[in-house]
Amino acid sequence: MDDITDQSYRVTADELRAFIERYERLDAEKKDIAEQQKEVMAEAKGRGYDTGALRKLVALRKKDPAQVSEEEAVFDLYREALGL
Repeated sequence: MDDITDQSYRVTADELRAFIERYERLDAEKKDIAEQQKEVMAEAKGRGYDTGALRKLVALRKKDPAQVSEEEAVFDLYREALGL
């Protein structure tokens, strides 16, 4: 290898290592956040809240209100069809 190719390889390897390390840091942060979310749900459960319902509410809040309305209308239609 000549000096230019060798230098390009080192820069590429350093850049690749930097990407991998950044990804690993983000993965560790994601695990920390997931653990904190579990702790919040455990605390809520300890205070008597239904964590399944809380998770559904969190999911609903992420959706567009029009989408939620449409889904609820379809759900109600299906319930009526089944006599529930």
